[in-house]
Amino acid sequence: MTIIKWDPFGNIASLQSKINRMFDEAFAVNQGRQEDIISNSWKPPVDIFEDNEGIIIRAELPGVKKENISVDVKDNVLTLKGNRPADTDIPDEHYFRRERVYGQFYRAFTLQEYIVPDKIQAAFKDGVLEIRIPKPEEQKPTQVNVSIE
Repeated sequence: MTIIKWDPFGNIASLQSKINRMFDEAFAVNQGRQEDIISNSWKPPVDIFEDNEGIIIRAELPGVKKENISVDVKDNVLTLKGNRPADTDIPDEHYFRRERVYGQFYRAFTLQEYIVPDKIQAAFKDGVLEIRIPKPEEQKPTQVNVSIE
């Protein structure tokens, strides 16, 4: 049997590292959110998924008017930008709590190279923008019956 000498300070470095990481993670999230609020910028949440016809991007844009939204494609990057204006008819001193963020927003998504930008379609309904990016004909899955001889 081997006897190992006990070191009371052996785990302190590991404990300090864990505490530092915990504080870094906790304050990094809050700091980023606080910067967004201070700069009046916000990023609308999006869902991106694929179906048989292509890629679909859905962005939640409550309180944004259709004419304040822009969707552009350049060099295989789809850019979604716009503006949600603040309520100016309510004085700041009348607010008890103000959590909604107003102002400019900007999102950019890199598309795959086989996308045909001219075929992209967008629809805006009930505060949700849906962008449909169809697959080119040669990329769509096809089913072929193979005869067995």
